[in-house]
Amino acid sequence: MSEVLVAVGTRKGLWLLRSSDRRTWAVDGPHLLMKSVAACAVDARGGRTRLLVGASYDHWGPSVSWSDDLGATWSEAPDGSGIRFPADLGASVEAVWQIRPDTAQRPGVVWAGTEPSALWRSDNGGETFTLCQGLWDHPHRPTWEPGGGGQALHTILPHPVNDAHIMVAMSTGGVYVSDDGGASWNPSNTGISADFLPGEPPEYGQCVHKVARDAGNPDRLFAQNHPGVYRSDDGGASWTPIADGLPSSFGFPVVAHPHRPDTAWVVPLTADIERVPPDRTLQVWRTDDAGVSWKKATVSTAGTFYASVLRDAFTTDDVPEAAGVYVGTRDGSVYASADEGETWSEVVRHLPDVLCVRAATLP
Repeated sequence: MSEVLVAVGTRKGLWLLRSSDRRTWAVDGPHLLMKSVAACAVDARGGRTRLLVGASYDHWGPSVSWSDDLGATWSEAPDGSGIRFPADLGASVEAVWQIRPDTAQRPGVVWAGTEPSALWRSDNGGETFTLCQGLWDHPHRPTWEPGGGGQALHTILPHPVNDAHIMVAMSTGGVYVSDDGGASWNPSNTGISADFLPGEPPEYGQCVHKVARDAGNPDRLFAQNHPGVYRSDDGGASWTPIADGLPSSFGFPVVAHPHRPDTAWVVPLTADIERVPPDRTLQVWRTDDAGVSWKKATVSTAGTFYASVLRDAFTTDDVPEAAGVYVGTRDGSVYASADEGETWSEVVRHLPDVLCVRAATLP
């Protein structure tokens, strides 16, 4: 098996975990100490590994940094200019919430999502970004409201075949889809609840927490909402609830299997107003039939766990034999499973608050 690299972004820097068997781990860090790393990516396309980090100093604000030598050195565009609104828009980037390399068929293309909700595209591997003007100019944008964590564009899903199709999700605002490369956008939330708003579910304004694309069918998607867990079989045009069998429909992350169709994982919390795991036990639930049924794996010692898992602190690697699954918690622990979520072990503890986790095999 190739060596696996797991990048762990925290409130106070980035840690890198490396393993050749996914049971014993070398821990390297912190990198970018005292930067709040809310977004990270491991871009292993093209035979090289580039680490990408969206991070903020409290004083200097956000920027995107990259390393081509596994963290030995870091670079960023001068004065944070790699991701910056044009001066005439009168807006500023408050945080980088998402960094998403495109597919292997589109090398060099990297996407970013920010607060305020905006989509950005890079054609040079994440060194500089251009604002997606079509989404920024959308007539809905002035009415998007911040969720509890801010007005964040946190999910970016390029299509694996159709490079004109891209999906984004934000809190709040919901899911939006473009079929013309980002020039125009349509809300795509039919069937998703918004129980914090009066009346019937609106066209947009849902607080979608995360969306993942199925490995076998690019039109099948899984969404974790506030609240609700959903599946779409038509590219997001409509959504069906699939939370039956889970202990709660509230949570933040959802992750799809990198290779096997109909397989996804969620990490439930008890409720919106009780953001601790059910039974005070960190649980990861997996479906192998696209949400028809769910199976629980217990990660922590029963009855002792109170921390939550944020929307991007949950991920898989891309090992073909059996995908590894990784979860980071707000009390600074990272857990790993080498058998697709069946059994778990703690890799590291006492890190700062874990904000994001990403994994890949090294070339």
